[in-house]
Amino acid sequence: MVAAVLVGVILGVVAIGGLDVGGVLSSLVGLKPGWVVLASALMAVSLALRALSWRFVLRAALPDRAVPTASVMRATMIGVMASAVLPGRLGEPVRAVIVARRLGSVRNSVSLVAGTIVSQTLLNLIALVALGAAVIAATSLLSPRLGALIGIAAPLAIAALTVAGPSVLVRMSRHGPPRLRTAVARIALELGRIRTGLRVFRRPGTWLLAALPQFAAWALQVASCYAVLRALDLQHGAGWAAAAAVLVAVNVTAVVPVAPSNVGVFQVACIAVLSGFAVSRADALAYGIVLQLIEVVTAVVLGVLALAGEGLSWSQLRDAGGPAD
Repeated sequence: MVAAVLVGVILGVVAIGGLDVGGVLSSLVGLKPGWVVLASALMAVSLALRALSWRFVLRAALPDRAVPTASVMRATMIGVMASAVLPGRLGEPVRAVIVARRLGSVRNSVSLVAGTIVSQTLLNLIALVALGAAVIAATSLLSPRLGALIGIAAPLAIAALTVAGPSVLVRMSRHGPPRLRTAVARIALELGRIRTGLRVFRRPGTWLLAALPQFAAWALQVASCYAVLRALDLQHGAGWAAAAAVLVAVNVTAVVPVAPSNVGVFQVACIAVLSGFAVSRADALAYGIVLQLIEVVTAVVLGVLALAGEGLSWSQLRDAGGPAD
């Protein structure tokens, strides 16, 4: 964790290097609090919508098991907080374990719950790639036809790997040394459980119920990014397309997180995107600082409330992978 934080700080220094610090401070001083509050509220509602989407995915994967909506909401908020304050996007396994605890045996349920997270990730990929293709097409860097092709191909490739993986591994487990066969068979079993979490895609009606709130959450996040532009009075040079481009950039760079909340890399991504919309580097850095603060503060506040609702402390959360009581 120390190494990750140091890397993030170094990248932050690189982002700040050569900038007019006075210009950054001037932008921050002129911040409009009303727009900041709106951006925070939109971010919070988007998280609730993501939790609602996950609830529909869980219902499809576990038709005979009752998972309280409140528990799914709390697990989502705790997961987002863990990803915000710890490196490595640990929030995903954390929320899987929290929901698995509600199903009785963590060991037998966590892979299936992880499969539902894979389903939600596929929905995120569809939204992210489609949004990215739309932004690039709007800036005349990519044809709409090629953008649509990319938006369809990426999620399908991941789905194919998840669906076909268990069968391929089962065949592999019949050959080689005994230990290798045992390990491959175990991986095939777990991947098969993950595939069970993809049941939502077999039912068009349920898939639509899960997709609508997830896509709506993305729309609200774009609106939140735009509200931060308004808070810094940058909307004249950078409008909705810039807000969408920032959202795509920070999500793409978060795929391989090197520090909590990807601090440093987050700001570099904002500077790189907004510079293409005639926004000065100082203003872009101020934007990256404000946007990340909104994300982190919202995540921590909701996460702490969710921890209290689940009756968990932070130390207990680290041990959540043990057998459920």
